[in-house]
Amino acid sequence: MSSPLQDVILGLSGRQAPAPVKALGEVLRQRFGAHVLAVLFYGSCRRSNDDSGGIADLYLLVDDYRAAYGRLLPALANRVLAPNVYYLEIPFAGRTVRAKYAVVSLPQFERGTAHWFHSYLWGRFAQPCGLLYSADEVISQRVLQALMRATVTFVRHAVPRLPAEFDAEDLWTRGLLLSYAAELRPERPGRICAHYADSAGEFTALTRAVAVEQGWGITPTGRYSNPSTRRQRWLSTLSWTMRQAQGKFLSLLRLLKASLTFDGGIAYIAWKIERHSGVKLEITPFMRRFPLLGALGAFWQTWRLGGFR
Repeated sequence: MSSPLQDVILGLSGRQAPAPVKALGEVLRQRFGAHVLAVLFYGSCRRSNDDSGGIADLYLLVDDYRAAYGRLLPALANRVLAPNVYYLEIPFAGRTVRAKYAVVSLPQFERGTAHWFHSYLWGRFAQPCGLLYSADEVISQRVLQALMRATVTFVRHAVPRLPAEFDAEDLWTRGLLLSYAAELRPERPGRICAHYADSAGEFTALTRAVAVEQGWGITPTGRYSNPSTRRQRWLSTLSWTMRQAQGKFLSLLRLLKASLTFDGGIAYIAWKIERHSGVKLEITPFMRRFPLLGALGAFWQTWRLGGFR
C-alpha cells in the first residue's frame, strides 16, 4: 500500500526530462553497460526543465565499482569518498550538450540518503529529481524508497531549526541553507529562495505529504506546528555545527579528487569556486599541466581572497 509521500515522489521522479538530457543519460548507459542500475537527473537544469546554457547534473547508480570501472584506483576512490565526478559533452541537434555526472553504487546511495551524518546525499535528493532510467521494477522501488528516506531525513534534521510555526517555504529555504552551508559552497539566502521559487509547487506537495506522515499539527493560520523539544533543538544546532566543519574538509577532498577524475578538472574547480563564492581565479598553464598541484593552489588563492566562509 502506497503512502502520500511515496505517491508524490513517484509523480515527481516520473516527470519527463528534456530530450538532450535523455540523450546524455543514454550515452552513459552505453559507456557503463549493464552495471548501470539507475540514472537520476537533479539540480538547476531539472528545476528549469531546460539544459540550454547549463550543465545537466546526473547521478549514475551502479552495481559494483570495480566491475563498472574495470580498474582498481577509480573504484577505490569511489568507495572511500563517494561520489566520483566526471564530465560529458555530446553533439545533439546541432549543438553541444553537457553533463556533470557522479557515480555511486546503489547500496552506498541507499546508506547516504538515510544514515550518513553529513547531508551530502540526503540534502540533495530530498529535493525533487527525475528518474531517467531504471534497470527493472525492483531497482525502481529501491530508488524510490531511498528518495523517500532522503526527504524524511532532511525534514528530521531541518525542523528543529525552524520557528514554532512554519510553512513549506520556511522548511525548504532554511533546510537547504543549512545543507549548503555544510559544504564548500554556502549558497546565499537569495539564491536559496530562488531554488524554492523555481519548484514551489513540488516542495509544497512534498511538505504536505510529510506532514501527513509525521502527524504535524496545523495552526489557526494554516501553518505547521513545530513538534521539536528544547533538547532536540539543542542537539540539532550542535549537529549542524559539526556538519559544517566536516563538510568543508570533505568538500576539499572531493574537489581535489575531481581535479584528477574530471576532464578539464582545474577549470571546473575554478568555475565552481567563482559560482559559489564570487572569487575569480586565474588558471595558469602550470595549473593545467599539474591539476593536483593546481587544485591546491586554487584553494590557497580562494582562502586568501576570503572565498571560504
